[in-house]
Amino acid sequence: MNKALMVTKRDGRLEPIDLDKIHRVITWAAEGLDNVSVSQVELRSHIQFYEGIRTSDIHETIIKAAADLITKDSPDYQYLAARLAVFHLRKKAYGHFDPPRLYDHVKKLVRMGKYDEALLTDYSREEWDEMDSFLDHWRDMNFSYAAVKQLEGKYLVQNRVTGEIYESAQFLYLLVAACLFSQYPQETRLDFVRRFYDATSTFKISLPTPIMSGVRTPTRQFSSCVLIECSDSLDSINATAASIVKYVSQRAGIGINAGAIRALGSPIRGGEAFHTGCIPFYKHFQTAVKSCSQGGVRGGAATVYYPFWHLEVESLLVLKNNRGVEDNRVRHMDYGVQLNKLMYQRLIKNGNITLFSPSDVPGLYEAFFADQDRFDELYEKYEADDSIRKRTVKASELFSLLMQERASTGRIYIHNVDHSNTHSPFDPAVAPVRQSNLCLEIALPTKPLQHFHDENGEIALCTLSAFNLGKIEHLDELEALSELAVRALDALLDYQDYPIKAAEIGSMGRRSLGIGVINYAYYLAKHGVRYSDGSANDLTHRTFEAIQYYLLKASNKLAKELGPCRYFNETTYAQGVLPIDTYKKDIDGLTQEPLHYDWESLRQEIKTHGLRNSTLTALMPSETSSQISNATNGIEPPRGHVSIKASKDGILRQVVPDYENLSENYELLWDIPSNDGYLQLVGIMQKFVDQAISANTNYDPKRFEDGKVPMKRLLGDLLTAYKYGLKTLYYQNTRDGADDNQDDIDDSCSGGACKI
Repeated sequence: MNKALMVTKRDGRLEPIDLDKIHRVITWAAEGLDNVSVSQVELRSHIQFYEGIRTSDIHETIIKAAADLITKDSPDYQYLAARLAVFHLRKKAYGHFDPPRLYDHVKKLVRMGKYDEALLTDYSREEWDEMDSFLDHWRDMNFSYAAVKQLEGKYLVQNRVTGEIYESAQFLYLLVAACLFSQYPQETRLDFVRRFYDATSTFKISLPTPIMSGVRTPTRQFSSCVLIECSDSLDSINATAASIVKYVSQRAGIGINAGAIRALGSPIRGGEAFHTGCIPFYKHFQTAVKSCSQGGVRGGAATVYYPFWHLEVESLLVLKNNRGVEDNRVRHMDYGVQLNKLMYQRLIKNGNITLFSPSDVPGLYEAFFADQDRFDELYEKYEADDSIRKRTVKASELFSLLMQERASTGRIYIHNVDHSNTHSPFDPAVAPVRQSNLCLEIALPTKPLQHFHDENGEIALCTLSAFNLGKIEHLDELEALSELAVRALDALLDYQDYPIKAAEIGSMGRRSLGIGVINYAYYLAKHGVRYSDGSANDLTHRTFEAIQYYLLKASNKLAKELGPCRYFNETTYAQGVLPIDTYKKDIDGLTQEPLHYDWESLRQEIKTHGLRNSTLTALMPSETSSQISNATNGIEPPRGHVSIKASKDGILRQVVPDYENLSENYELLWDIPSNDGYLQLVGIMQKFVDQAISANTNYDPKRFEDGKVPMKRLLGDLLTAYKYGLKTLYYQNTRDGADDNQDDIDDSCSGGACKI
C-alpha cells in the first residue's frame, strides 16, 4: 500500500494530501458565476506535487491558473480568481477564512503598532460591537482579481519586509470611516460611519491611495496632492527641497512651481557672479523627489512648472529628452508649461514670443497669474525696452518645440494659467493660482517658503475622492453621497497631521477638497452614448451640474454647522460668483442643456452662510483606485475591453464592466477618430468643475500620412482645449502598435495617477 503524499499546512503541520478539498474550494469560488469551469481551472493548474509541498503554494498555483483564464469572453474568471485570492489572503491574515470580531482585531493591531491607538480611546467597546454589525465580509466577493491584488500590494496594512498581511478589505473600509468620523457627536457618528462604510465598500465612493493605505495607521498624512512654490532665492530653493522630501516620504505626489528662478547668466550679488540658471536647481529637486520610497506603496514623483516666456524655456522644454547629456537633462520629473491668452495669440497671428528672465522684468511674473490685462501691458512694455535682456523667437517655432517634446515624452503638460484664475473659486487679486500638481487637476493658491519654518508661505494640499458614476442610477443619489464625501474629507483635514506649518496654515484656512469621478466610460456605454459624436454632451452637462451643485450644497450645509473656512473671503464664491458664471461661453455651442437646479437660491445661501471648503471638485486619473472598484479610469476611454496592468505579482487582467451586455457600446480609445469629441466633453465638465481636470490627448500615427502626426493637428488640439476653457492637459498618448488589450500598463507613477 502506497503511503499518501504529505503536504505542509500554513501552521507547519504535515497531513496527507486531500485532492477533494482542492476541488471543493474551486467549486465554492465558482458558485453563481457564468461561463467558468472548475475542471478548466484544475487542468490549467498543472500542479507538480511533491512530498511536503506547502498548501499555500498549491493555493497560489490555482489562483494563477484561474487568473490566466480571464478573457473578455469569460470575464467571470476574474471573480473566481478573486474569491480564491480572498480565501488565500484571509488565511494569511487570520489563519482561517472567517475574520475575527472587529474589537478583537482592532485591539490586536493597536497593540502591534499597526493601527492608530486613538481608535481604542475614541470609541467604547459597545460602539465597536455595534460597528461590528455593520460589516459585511461577503462584499469581498465583489472584487475582481486585479482589485484583490492591488489591495494586497498597496492598501492592506502589512509588513512590507516579511510580507505578513494583517487585515482584509472590509476592515479597511470600516476603519477608514471610524477614523474620519471619530470626532463627530456620539449620537450621530455611528450613523455616519455606517453610511460611509456602505458607500465605500459597495464602490459608490472611491477613495484614493493615501486614504486607503494610511487612514487607521499611526501615520496621519493623507493628502494626495502637495503644491510647493519656490521663489528666486537659495533659502527658498532649499526650503522647497526639504518640503519635497517630507511629503514624498508620506505618500504624496508633488507639484513644484519653480518658474520664478532667474535665468542662466543673470547677475547675482551685484554682478559678483553669474547665476547658474534653472537646471542645477531642478536637479536638486529631482534628488529630493527620488530620495524616499513611499513606504512601498509607490515611488516619489513630481511635476515642475515654469512659464512659456522664461528666458531658458528652450532648454527647459527638452529636459526629459533622451538625447543630450546628463548635464543638460533632468529626466526623472515631469514638467508643466504655463501658458496664457497672449502666448496663443502670438501663435495664431504668426508673431513672436519674447523670452525674459523673471528677475529682469518686475511685476511680470506676478501679473501672469493675477491680472491678465496687466500682464499684457507689462509684457509689451518690456518688449519695447532695449535695456532689458531678452530673446525673441517665432511663436510657431516655440510652440512646435513644445508639442514635439510633448509628443515624444508624453509628459510635457499644459497649464493655462489664465483659465485657472478667471474661471476659479479664488479671487486672483488676493489668492492667485500659480501651479497645479503632479497630475494637473489641482488648482490652488500657493506662496513660496523663504525658509522651512516660514509661516508666511503656503503649501497647498488637496484631499481627494471620487464618485463611481457606474453605480449611479439617478442623479438625485448624488445628494446623499455628496454629503458623505464632503463630511468625511473635511473631517480628515482635522484628523491628519501637518509636518510643515505652511501646509497646515493653508489647509486649515482653505479646507480644499477635490472630488471627481471614476467609471465615466462605463457610464457612457450604459447610457448608449459616445465620446466622439456629441451624443454624450447633454448627459455630461446634466451629470456634472448635479455633482457640483450637490457638493456645494453639502459644503454650505456644513458651513452652517461648523462655520465657513477661514479664508472664505478670498474666494469668488464669497462674492456670489459660481462656476456657471465664468465658464467659456463657447461651451454653449456644444450643448443646449439647461440648468436643472436652483442655483440662485444656492448662491444666496453661499453668500449668507459661506462654504466650509474653498474647492469641491477636481477630476483625477484614479488609476489604481478605479481598479479596486472594477471601474474604468477616471474619465478616460479604455484602450481595450480587457486592460492589462503590470504588478509585482505579474500581469493583472481586468474586463470592462458589464462587457457581456455592453460590448458594442464601449468606444475604445484608438477607435475614436480625433480628440475633438473628448475635448468638448472635458470643456463641458470644466464648466462646473471648480479646480481642473486630468485630460489626455491621444494620437494614432497610422491615421496620418507617412505615419506621422502633423504638427498642425497637435497645435489645433491645443487651441481647441484652450477655446473650451480647459485649465490643464495631462498625458499625450501615442499608439505604439501593440495589441489594444495588451498596452494598458501601469508605470507606477505617484499621486494616484498613472497612464490610462
